[in-house]
Parts: sequence; structure tokens; C-alpha cells
Amino acid sequence: MKVYTGHGDDGTTGLFHGGRVSKASPAPEAYGTVDEAVAALGLARVEIEPGSDLHEILLTLQRDLFVVGAELATLPENRGKLDDGVTLVSQEMCDRLKVEVERLEAELPELTEFVIPGGERVPAALDHARTVIRRAERRAAELAGGGALPGTLVVAYLNRLGDLVYLLARRAETRTRTLHGD
Repeated sequence: MKVYTGHGDDGTTGLFHGGRVSKASPAPEAYGTVDEAVAALGLARVEIEPGSDLHEILLTLQRDLFVVGAELATLPENRGKLDDGVTLVSQEMCDRLKVEVERLEAELPELTEFVIPGGERVPAALDHARTVIRRAERRAAELAGGGALPGTLVVAYLNRLGDLVYLLARRAETRTRTLHGD
């Protein structure tokens, strides 16, 4: 795949399975924000010990977000060409997040105050990733509300992902406090 084609010089971008739209339209805004979320999770992951459970969770989430991006970058008339869990968000992907959210909710102490990001690098990076995910969710909801994502699970996935990343940040912050004796 060539990076430079010159086709985007007119302000349009090519979509998955064909078609072109303005780079300023809702679809590129949505999948571009998902791409930002992938990068933000990568910034958190680089701070984490390779092979640890958190490192592996984040890597899985980054891969999942490529599935989200593929679905968002597809015109409604081409959605039939998408494959569950590969280029189309599947119920299994959403269910996997729900299980992780429930597990972490049971593990973490009840919240008694607002969490202020910035105490440590990993939780702060995860909090940043969460805000980008929430923006991606808003962009996807706008796209879905306009009829461009019939029958989609993208918004549900991003909603659960935002919850999960919030809880991962809390867990990382809790573990950091424990290590430092706070």
C-alpha cells in the first residue's frame, strides 16, 4: 500500500471497500478519532512492562480499535462486505469488555472522591486515552444517528471501552499508591 498517492490533495479521502468523502465529513472525523485513541493507548502501553496483564489488555484494545475504524470507514452500502470481529464490531467484542468492566468494578474499592489525573504516568496516559475514546464515541454516535451505521455496535463498544479504560486507570493509580505507601 502506497502512503503517497496524491488523491487526497483535493480534500477527499478513500473509504474501506470503496468510495470517497470529504476529509471534513463525519466518517473521517469518527475513524480519525479512533486512530487517536489507538495512539493514546500506545502511549500508555509503552510505559508498561511487556507481557504484563495490562500491557496485553491494551494491545488487544488497540487491535479491536482497528476493527472499529474499519467499520466507521465503510459506506452504508458496503457494510455487507464487513466480517464480524475483523472489520465489523461484534457482540463478542462488546461482551468481552463488559466482563472486564464487571471484574474490575468488583476488584476496585468504592470511589469516595473525584479522581484527578496526573499522579503517575500510566494512569494519566490511560485517562488521556479515555477522553479520546469518549470523543470517538460522540463522533460515532453522530454518524450512527445520521443513519450511516445501521445496526452498529460501534457506539456500544466505545461506551464500554471508555468505562474499561477509566477502570484500568483507577487500578493503575491504586497499584501505584500501594507501591509508594500512600
